[in-house]
Amino acid sequence: MWVEIDQRFAEITGAAIGATYEKYVAGIALGRAETPADVAGFVAFLASDDADYMTGQSVMIDGGMVYR
Repeated sequence: MWVEIDQRFAEITGAAIGATYEKYVAGIALGRAETPADVAGFVAFLASDDADYMTGQSVMIDGGMVYR
């Protein structure tokens, strides 16, 4: 996803390839972009007995990203 976003922003704004990625990743509290393993870990939690009492939640798996 980030590759596509970065490329589109480069086309629209004239920014260098990689500049948009670096800008937005710098704003993530954990200091890195999300990986498939980050999402898989949460999916595994939801499928486990540990989540059996969880209801009606909206959970963000974004590393603390702040959209500006």
